[in-house]
Amino acid sequence: MSRIGKKPITIPAGVTVSVDDKNNVVVEGPKGKLEQLVKNSIKVTAENGQVKLETLNNSVEANSMHGLYRTLINNMVLGVTQGFSKNLTINGVGYKVVQKGENLEMSLGLSHTVTVKPMEGIKLSCPTPLEIKVEGISKEQVGQMAANIRAIRPVEPYHAYGIRYSDEVVIKKEGKKAGK
Repeated sequence: MSRIGKKPITIPAGVTVSVDDKNNVVVEGPKGKLEQLVKNSIKVTAENGQVKLETLNNSVEANSMHGLYRTLINNMVLGVTQGFSKNLTINGVGYKVVQKGENLEMSLGLSHTVTVKPMEGIKLSCPTPLEIKVEGISKEQVGQMAANIRAIRPVEPYHAYGIRYSDEVVIKKEGKKAGK
């Protein structure tokens, strides 16, 4: 059994967790509602202000999924109460971001501007012309949207131009040496 999977999840005030007969976990809170289908080899119970998970058999699959589902449900509880966010930074000559409604319009040194539309449940904002903030209640969707934006113009290793996470460290390569 997983050490992480054994830990109970405390349900904060204002959050409701329900489990139906098909092992579908629904978490509702002040910021929204999230659902997660749990495999039948794991039993989920929500009572007395706690969510507990236990494996029904000692198969390799059940043991490997035990901690995973506990973490996914914990992230759902955190998402509907606090939410998740990722910050991206843009670096480059003439690179900038402008917010147009809920979309972002980016100038990234290409022959055209790139328009990014947010996924459902995701909010995009740009506090400055060189920063992008991705917010939402689903940690998976926030991470995927940030990765999609970063993939538009990955950081190149010689000048560090491109889009990167704000806490990402970019190691620059040394340029060519002068000959003779």
